[in-house]
Amino acid sequence: MHPLTAALPSTLCYLDGEYTALKDARVSVLDRGFIFGDGVYEVVPVYAGQPFCFDEHMARLDRSLAELQIANPLTLAQWRDIVMRLIEPGGDAPQAVYFQITRGVAPRDHAMTKGVRPTVFVMVNPLPPVADAVRAKGVACVSAADFRWQKAHIKSTSLLGAVLARQISVEAGAAETIMFRDEWLSEASSSNVWIVKDGGLVGPPKDNLVLTGIRYGLLERLCAECGIPFALRRISRDEVFGADELLLSSASKEVLPVVTLDGQVIGNGRPGPIYQALYAAYQKAKLHNAQTQGVPA
Repeated sequence: MHPLTAALPSTLCYLDGEYTALKDARVSVLDRGFIFGDGVYEVVPVYAGQPFCFDEHMARLDRSLAELQIANPLTLAQWRDIVMRLIEPGGDAPQAVYFQITRGVAPRDHAMTKGVRPTVFVMVNPLPPVADAVRAKGVACVSAADFRWQKAHIKSTSLLGAVLARQISVEAGAAETIMFRDEWLSEASSSNVWIVKDGGLVGPPKDNLVLTGIRYGLLERLCAECGIPFALRRISRDEVFGADELLLSSASKEVLPVVTLDGQVIGNGRPGPIYQALYAAYQKAKLHNAQTQGVPA
């Protein structure tokens, strides 16, 4: 047995109506998620024992399922019940709840098989925070052509494009791979990308070429709270390299400053004031969520 396999955790997970140890969970080799990547996923961060932006994540899960013509097998309340059973209640360490729904088990055929039961899987992983020293210094990224398919708005389990894109930055010793389609900014391998120019935050538009991260809506709200102009539009490569600040956002990174891209310094080469303001506001939003979740209205 491979050492990584032997070290699989025995934490509780949910699979098709049953709770079992993660290391013991099994699915059929004929599951369409295994054969075709025919499924979707979602990741919800948890802080202080409470899921963060849960309703927004579940709404995006609904949208992804609809694109694949898979009916959501559970209600919002049922999803929340699973989460609250799996997460460490009141735990201080951040966690990430991973949801995956595939079309289900069927004989191998490219056509969408009808009448099969979706496979539903949920697990919880630690969510290590970005180190303070990294935040204080900022991170380096590299760029690449966005060679993925034209339906990037679906949070699909078919992630080979993202895997290949991320490996580019791994081999370069960089934090992320920032991608461009025909010289226009799209996103990073597992993050959304933002520029700051003249005191305002700008991101790519919501379309089929970008997975609209939950932080799209969150950052728009935080910008409104902080008095920071917010806009979505097409962003050229030149604008990215000429930005005052360059930021990544994701569930695990929250919001993170990029100080070099392809070895070129962005702005003054240090995390900037817009990043500082948004990161502080983000922490307040997390605290407010933890204090208000589960409190009767």
